[in-house]
Amino acid sequence: MKVDRPILPEFFKGIALFTPGGDLIYCIDPRKQTRWHLQLCVALQEILGLSEPPHFLIPCYTATVDCWPDPRDRELRVAAEAYPPVLRHQTLLNAIFGTADLVWHPLREEMCEPMAIATYHEQFPELWENHDLVVQYPIAETRSNWRSSPILPPSRFPQSQQAPLPKPTAITPPPQTQGYVLRLFVSGSNPSTERTLETLHQLLEQSLDRPYTLKVIDVLKHPEQAEADQISATPTLIKIWPKPVRRIVGELNDAEKILRLLSYSEF
Repeated sequence: MKVDRPILPEFFKGIALFTPGGDLIYCIDPRKQTRWHLQLCVALQEILGLSEPPHFLIPCYTATVDCWPDPRDRELRVAAEAYPPVLRHQTLLNAIFGTADLVWHPLREEMCEPMAIATYHEQFPELWENHDLVVQYPIAETRSNWRSSPILPPSRFPQSQQAPLPKPTAITPPPQTQGYVLRLFVSGSNPSTERTLETLHQLLEQSLDRPYTLKVIDVLKHPEQAEADQISATPTLIKIWPKPVRRIVGELNDAEKILRLLSYSEF
């Protein structure tokens, strides 16, 4: 697919991060770096004055477009992917990335955990509000000017330039869950992983008096999620909800330790 983008690099990677309320921060990188998601989280923290970067938005509220020359005919090709919660913003994505009426490919819905994201609403209510925010994050060589700019950020569109872009519709804050939300990070599919899953499932089924959601994430397949959750070793079990967030790193064969992790909560 050939795309006419007079103001954009011919070949680039574009990464967009939305908030549940519909605000957007994105990066256009002609060098096609692969780890922009975390920088966007940090920038969003600065812009909205959050207590910490909202890493939990990754990957569910992200979209990625890649433009490259086809080696066979040197024509420009475009691949665009987005997770289900942000697919409704395709018109806005096409506007900022200059991709005309491109149809974005939906990514796997099972990577999105509405219950887990809902647990952060109380801590980050700003993310569920709509601030009419459309921000282009500067690439590395201009990053030093980010804090000193009189307008935060310098790439934020003036209202006059936002007019052609559709205003995102705010998402109603999801209700808080009454059960447990857990994430288990493993490394590949092997006998050790299978034993860990079997042991953990048995313990949860026998010991919990509330519903639970256990999301198993393979760090080999989803390194961006492992990086966002600061996973240093596997297996790692994280209790997302109820708060406070707690984790166990290493072999998960100590039933008492796991039960202490689950019992320490703010129900």
